[in-house]
Amino acid sequence: MSGGVDSSAVAAMLRAEGRNVIGLTMQLWNQRRLAGHEGMPESVQGRCCSIDDVYDARRVAETLGIPYYVVNHEERFERDVVRPFVEEYLAGRTPIPCSLCNNHLKFDQLLVVARQIGADQIATGHYAQVVFDEQLNRWLLKRSVDKSKDQTYFLFGLTQAQLSRTLFPLGGMTKPEVRELARKHSLVIAEKPDSQEICFVPGGDYKRFLEAYLTEQGDKPTEIAGEMVTTDGKVIGEHAGVHNFTIGQRKGLGVATGSPLYVIQIKNDTRQVVVGKDEELYSRTLRARRVNFISTSELREPMRVAVKIRHKHQPAPAIIESAGPDEVRVTFDEPQRALTPGQAAVFYDGDIVVGGGWIENSTQ
Repeated sequence: MSGGVDSSAVAAMLRAEGRNVIGLTMQLWNQRRLAGHEGMPESVQGRCCSIDDVYDARRVAETLGIPYYVVNHEERFERDVVRPFVEEYLAGRTPIPCSLCNNHLKFDQLLVVARQIGADQIATGHYAQVVFDEQLNRWLLKRSVDKSKDQTYFLFGLTQAQLSRTLFPLGGMTKPEVRELARKHSLVIAEKPDSQEICFVPGGDYKRFLEAYLTEQGDKPTEIAGEMVTTDGKVIGEHAGVHNFTIGQRKGLGVATGSPLYVIQIKNDTRQVVVGKDEELYSRTLRARRVNFISTSELREPMRVAVKIRHKHQPAPAIIESAGPDEVRVTFDEPQRALTPGQAAVFYDGDIVVGGGWIENSTQ
């Protein structure tokens, strides 16, 4: 229970069905830890997983008459989510902390806690569907009915064991229906707005967070400045660190030319940021590593799928084929814009999630 309307509605729904429900909230990050440090805001209210959210989740549990516990996983969260988030940006990649959190905590450690308290399954407020296919003898992850809220892009790392013990009750509902359900059960959070921020990065300003976190840890890199070059190798300026950029970025480049420039590539080994024209952002192929397959145990031969390279990206037709252990090569029918290392490439067969992996690189 995150304290939001979705997970609260799930608890109410399952309780109304006569299920034996226990509410669990994961305490993952001390929201006051970096407040006011290195330009970070003093106020930490109104963010996902804040103390206000814990309070809201507890109130919902009291309304529903279910036991409620807060489980502290701050140390594991920092090790498996926050630190990799920082390291990825410093390496010139753009991470997805929500996927790391799902893989390492919400569907890993939370299942451990569930076993310890005697629970058979966990239920969350994610917009997704899980079904068992008897013919394939596998659990399948499917997109939600409300495509505008679908969250399967962040869930590609789930294993068969995790899916077998997971419920996604909202997968067949729309957001307005979920809010109406919350109103029906008189939940105080029925009108609470959705959080759009990374829970440990206030205001979405990851650059300030990186500065504050690295200063606190005492390992702020000293040699991070580098050259800004064009795709033909011409040096046109300098930058203060590759962590300040992401593929496709246009604003904040610190250089002025006669035409718009975009970040085309980030070279961490030479600390160069390569910029160019918009048309140079398009690529047809990418390599994805640490691939997890869901609808199949392995990729035996090339497969036609639709591939999503960002959460809001419309899945694009492509062919995936093995490129080595836990790696695949993706070849799109049409070039795609801003294939970004550190993001996920998730493969779909209609509404079924075939699997996914982490984008390593791309070629035109």
